[in-house]
Amino acid sequence: MKKLSIEERLGFNKFNVDDDEAHITINKEICRTCTEKPCLYACPALLYNLNEAGEMTFDYAGCLECGTCRVVCQKQGAIQWNYPRGIFGVQFRYG
Repeated sequence: MKKLSIEERLGFNKFNVDDDEAHITINKEICRTCTEKPCLYACPALLYNLNEAGEMTFDYAGCLECGTCRVVCQKQGAIQWNYPRGIFGVQFRYG
């Protein structure tokens, strides 16, 4: 049996996206003051990015709900993190 990579295993996950309410929001003004931006590198799903204007962006639809961004963030109030409502969020399918 072939050993699957992390990327392959993550591909089996199912995401029930809540289009009405994001479970994670970022404060772009606070993020702008952060010089190190650890969330860019720490998020295992690589959902944090900088746009052309240098502003932090985040796509909560592929979030693994691990909380890494909340732990590594050095700027209080930059990331508002909550669990998704009810039936929404990630369903891990393979390990």
